[in-house]
Amino acid sequence: MKFRTFASFVGPSVFLMLLFIAFPLVSVFTQSFQLTQPVMTTVEVETCTPGFLTQTCTTETKTVPKLTATGGVETTTTWVGFRSYQNVLQMDKVWSAVGAGRLGDILQIDFWKALRFTLTFTLITLPLVLIVGMGIALAVNNAAASLKGQIIFISLLPFIITPVIGALSIRWLFIGDGILTVALENLLERDIAMFAQGWTIEILMLFYRVWHVAPFAFVIFYAGLQTVNQDTLESAIIDGASRWERLRFVVIPHLMPLIIFISLIHLMDSYRVFEEIVGFTSQAHVISLQWLTYDFLQPDDSGNRAIGRASASAMLTMIGIVILLVPLLRRTWRDHRGSN
Repeated sequence: MKFRTFASFVGPSVFLMLLFIAFPLVSVFTQSFQLTQPVMTTVEVETCTPGFLTQTCTTETKTVPKLTATGGVETTTTWVGFRSYQNVLQMDKVWSAVGAGRLGDILQIDFWKALRFTLTFTLITLPLVLIVGMGIALAVNNAAASLKGQIIFISLLPFIITPVIGALSIRWLFIGDGILTVALENLLERDIAMFAQGWTIEILMLFYRVWHVAPFAFVIFYAGLQTVNQDTLESAIIDGASRWERLRFVVIPHLMPLIIFISLIHLMDSYRVFEEIVGFTSQAHVISLQWLTYDFLQPDDSGNRAIGRASASAMLTMIGIVILLVPLLRRTWRDHRGSN
């Protein structure tokens, strides 16, 4: 293939990747070492009480952001090195808690609280998604031909629903006088408040993620099951292999590349968990790293945004994703080299 032809096909993709991935990533990395603050100025503000004859006016001095000629807030940017990372990690408080033997205090720091939930959410939902997806795929693969269409349609419904809408639906079933909450209260004969404690909210969020993502794993596994060598399965049956042994020694090794693929996609997506925090409004009890970055970008009472800390939080989140993906990527690379 000529270079011009190759560039015509690859060029647009490379350009868009640089524009929407590489350049924003470099910008965030740079901003994580900078501190952007508004330029403040002192003004005198006169305040008068209502009335004409008895009107009283007072003058007070206020500090307000300085505006540019276009009406925006004038800001100044300075290089602060790793200060934003220090403000996010708060390692001084961490070492103080470790030295005092109060490890629970570490989870009161926003970043470590968010990291604990993010890792828990990611590592618990991954095996559940794989198991449930595989189970549905095996059930559909062994179902009667007349029922496969209906089962596939019903199984895909959770994956079709918009994530935030799905999270809100689960929340409405359990919050307050939700249908399932009322049913549980009648069954157990006691009041239940599912959203009054952090651990119950986490269980609901874990359940929702598995319910929402398992259909994706099911579709991938079901497609992979259609390519299993039937002669190998028949040979295993003749040799007396049980259903579990055929699954363990024939089907799962055949589907291993798909298992790694689903794991990669799920780890990248779950580590950036955000929709569940919004849908379940769990900010008071449970937050994630992605939510923490979003929260840093919210303006405070004076309209300032902690862009440096938000950038540092985003970079730490990306580093966490890379660390989780390294074992799977190494396994993929070894399999690729072995096949060559």
